[in-house]
Amino acid sequence: MRRTPLYDCHAAAGGRFVEFGGWEMPVRYQLSIQEEHAAVRTSAGLFDVSHMGEIEIVGDDAVGALNRLVTNDLEKISDGQACYTAMCYPHGGIVDDLVIYRYGRESVLICCNASNRAKDFAWIQENLEGAQAIDRGDEFSQLALQGPKAVEILQRLTSTDLSSIKRYWFADGLVADVPTLISRTGYTGEDGFELYMPAERGPEVWNALFAAAGDDLTPVGLGARDTLRLEMKYALYGNDIDETTNPLEAGLGWITKLEAGDFIGRDVLLEEKEQGVSRRLVAFKMDGRAIARHGYPVVDETGEAVGHVTSGTRSPTLGENIGLAYVPMGQHKIGTQVRIQVRKNVETATIVKPPFYTPGKSG
Repeated sequence: MRRTPLYDCHAAAGGRFVEFGGWEMPVRYQLSIQEEHAAVRTSAGLFDVSHMGEIEIVGDDAVGALNRLVTNDLEKISDGQACYTAMCYPHGGIVDDLVIYRYGRESVLICCNASNRAKDFAWIQENLEGAQAIDRGDEFSQLALQGPKAVEILQRLTSTDLSSIKRYWFADGLVADVPTLISRTGYTGEDGFELYMPAERGPEVWNALFAAAGDDLTPVGLGARDTLRLEMKYALYGNDIDETTNPLEAGLGWITKLEAGDFIGRDVLLEEKEQGVSRRLVAFKMDGRAIARHGYPVVDETGEAVGHVTSGTRSPTLGENIGLAYVPMGQHKIGTQVRIQVRKNVETATIVKPPFYTPGKSG
């Protein structure tokens, strides 16, 4: 397994390690997953996400070249702005979901999922025309500072005016005297920043943030990262989306700009939109005490599988058992009750409007 440049920081903080996408990563530290989750919702948490991949696209028209590979429209965002998008195969299945940072017409930075780093780079190299792709994944440490106190904590370490960075915008600055891309993005639903810095200097920024924050900052592992993102119905690649799912059925139509021009997979997705998708990814709450886990079947009255659960957990914030599942159209509407096979029992759940949690509210 690979280790990020912050491995020693995690070990010193009492990190409990697991394998994730080929990386040895902390699932939690000395607190429970529920306590780490609560720290992000009420104060601030710091995640090491250096296992994520970074790919730079350069060329006279890097924006135009990359636009033919992604579902969102990079022409509609400005220099200094980021966007969330997907990259599809010709059949419409999802290669990966990405965050893209537009530096300018000639330079764009992609952040991709850790488990897809090699696959994404190979796909981009194979299909990119008129620009060059550079794998920069090993050049960065990446930290995610998330929570209501994130701005206050980070502002103590940078002269960059954080109030001038709007949601899904970014700026280059210094954090603890370390050159850093400061991005107001995140995967928790809370306000906060994802910080990219030279790989070897990640531990400096990690330690400086804890020194500046005192008791207001908690190290957070993969366990709480998963419960936080699920409360927001943020998709996890490999669970909720993959090459067998397309953006329209996954509820990602809002990042799929079919009218903006051609991209790989557009023809299939356009036909799917015109004909109507056959299933949808929905949010549900269990009616009883059972927890529906990834892979559990959604069944009809006869017990036959008609869909499946993609993610499920007990929400630390709400104290309810929640999840995501693909269900047939007609069963996707809010308020509909569905049946889920939980081991030997069939349990019921109710489709709800996402997200499960609204930032700033406890339940």
